[in-house]
Amino acid sequence: MSQPPPSSRRAFVDTSAYFALIAPQDANYQEAVAIATRLANQRWRLFTTNYILAETHALLLARLGRNVAATFLREIDRSSTRIIRATASDERWAQEIIEQYTDKDFSLADAISFSVMERFNIRSAFTFDQHFTQYGFVMLGSELF
Repeated sequence: MSQPPPSSRRAFVDTSAYFALIAPQDANYQEAVAIATRLANQRWRLFTTNYILAETHALLLARLGRNVAATFLREIDRSSTRIIRATASDERWAQEIIEQYTDKDFSLADAISFSVMERFNIRSAFTFDQHFTQYGFVMLGSELF
């Protein structure tokens, strides 16, 4: 598949991607590393939210311990990933998404992500969470780009 033009090389990074990159025992580890490598080589701009950072930190803390969770926060601060702070409007829209999609079990973090992605016109997600495709975004897989 051909590469997208540089101006559209923007991806939202979800908790599932961060966890897979950090935990070699995760079933998606190899694919996550391949995707992250391609994103870096193709100079994609990466975005996430403060909600995803909190969710990832909590997951790492519970599954891999305090040191791994603290290291994650330090590394994110040093990275070029843009952290978007969810606004009150994002939170309201997220609640509406949750109310509207009664057949889905979107978490608040998922719905905030969708709201932010819409606000910033980001169509691609580095995630292993099918909720992103259910909502209409493109899940980046190593075979897609």
